[in-house]
Amino acid sequence: MSDLMLKTAVVTKVRVNGWKNTTVEAMQRRNADKGQTAVEYLGIIAVVVLIVLAITGTNIGQTILGKIQAQIAKVAP
Repeated sequence: MSDLMLKTAVVTKVRVNGWKNTTVEAMQRRNADKGQTAVEYLGIIAVVVLIVLAITGTNIGQTILGKIQAQIAKVAP
């Protein structure tokens, strides 16, 4: 009986350690993704800022604004 309990305790300890290691690795991967996501958001914001600057700095912005105002005038009384 003592031998069976020892084997069971060893198997349980191995399984718990395996679960713990797997869980820690998963949490570390998830934390690494957070940094990557922040960089991706920063890139998207930079692209949007460049587009807005390009539109406001050229006649394209005025053209788009005129077309939008014309469409609103058609709908609004």
